[in-house]
Amino acid sequence: MAAERAKRELYRPEIHIGESDYDLIAAFALRIERSDPELSRTIFDEIDRAQIHADKDLPAHVVAIGSEVEFVDERNGEVRRMTLVLPGEAEVEAGRISVMSPMGVGLIGLSEGQSIDWPYPDGRPRTLRIGSVRGSRRG
Repeated sequence: MAAERAKRELYRPEIHIGESDYDLIAAFALRIERSDPELSRTIFDEIDRAQIHADKDLPAHVVAIGSEVEFVDERNGEVRRMTLVLPGEAEVEAGRISVMSPMGVGLIGLSEGQSIDWPYPDGRPRTLRIGSVRGSRRG
């Protein structure tokens, strides 16, 4: 229960998601509901609080599937550049992170300049700040 309470107390800014990304992410979360209920719940918690847009109306500065995003881990100042991809396309060493990974779920829907407090696997929250967003797949 303490972990759930800590998760609720983290800062979560407004996010925006395109219809196609929402549908893909929700379908994946449903598929993993039995095998990984915690990740499924985290995914639904994030996408259900998002403002949903027609794909063509999603602003270009919003992190979407296919976006290359530069972000800073404010705990250690590390700057990372990753492309947010579908699970089968992920390869962290090549700079492609799955939208279904814990970090990918935290990044989806954020805009340039926004930050989010996000729990890492070690249990400690980190603040991720979006520096830039380039390109995304839109319908």
